[in-house]
Amino acid sequence: MTNKKFYKIAVMGRAGVPGVEETLSTLVDFLVSQHREVVLESSTATLLPNTNLPIVDAKDIYKHAELFIVVGGDGSLINAAHIAVENNLPILGVHRGRLGFLTDIHPNQLEKIGVILDGHYQEENRFLLQSVINEQHRHSTHDIALNDVVLLPGDIAQMIEFDLYVNDQLVCHHRADGMIIATPTGSTAYALSGGGPILHPSLSAIVLVPMFPHTLSSRPIAIKSESEIRIEITRDNETSPYVSCDGQNRIAVAPNGHITIKKYPKTLNLIHPSDYNYYHTLREKLNWEKQASRT
Repeated sequence: MTNKKFYKIAVMGRAGVPGVEETLSTLVDFLVSQHREVVLESSTATLLPNTNLPIVDAKDIYKHAELFIVVGGDGSLINAAHIAVENNLPILGVHRGRLGFLTDIHPNQLEKIGVILDGHYQEENRFLLQSVINEQHRHSTHDIALNDVVLLPGDIAQMIEFDLYVNDQLVCHHRADGMIIATPTGSTAYALSGGGPILHPSLSAIVLVPMFPHTLSSRPIAIKSESEIRIEITRDNETSPYVSCDGQNRIAVAPNGHITIKKYPKTLNLIHPSDYNYYHTLREKLNWEKQASRT
């Protein structure tokens, strides 16, 4: 049994990533040869100045496409996810970055895209987080994150003092460089370098990773994804730390302010080749198959 076939394709690439222009050109030619309707995201069109394809703004892509193909690394796909998730537009990644846990298709394997367009693929839903900042003298601001919500030091390199709550229950008082709150998708990103565990994407869990805590016994902890997390910035902080979602905008949170993080109600629909295997991805990207040389 085949899945839904895709006939209307939106293409997006990220400037500054080596090889993106070449891959975009080859990809577009391939899609046209497959008799698909192709539109280019507006900033991507500048990378293909000689194209005659329709150009659309990122916010309007969902009106013109059934599938969103992204050329680049995980950062490129995350940017696209913020565009696609609101309208349930599925995303397929063509790898042109570094590690690339989310981008499956190698630039030399575009024939796999043809198979996917004909309905032979795996679908996977990844949940996101929503971060809401509340301060006494400012209206709430919020953002979403596919990978992580991160509490970061302010303009001065010093530890942050904050209280961590899960479902209104105090977990602990932290004095640390910050905190990483990651989804299973983000568990192989910043949280992994901070000493957090790898969470399989199918897990309904969130991992909390303290960054360089003053108390050495402070360890990462995994909790249910339905939990509500609250970080209260204590009045003892001399500067305002920042909160960043997926490494994008940094928003200052004043002492006595707090951040609430919970599961976002909408999910990201990722498209994988039929032979996709998450454990193979881990082996390949983390060099688990590399053998020590004998001397």
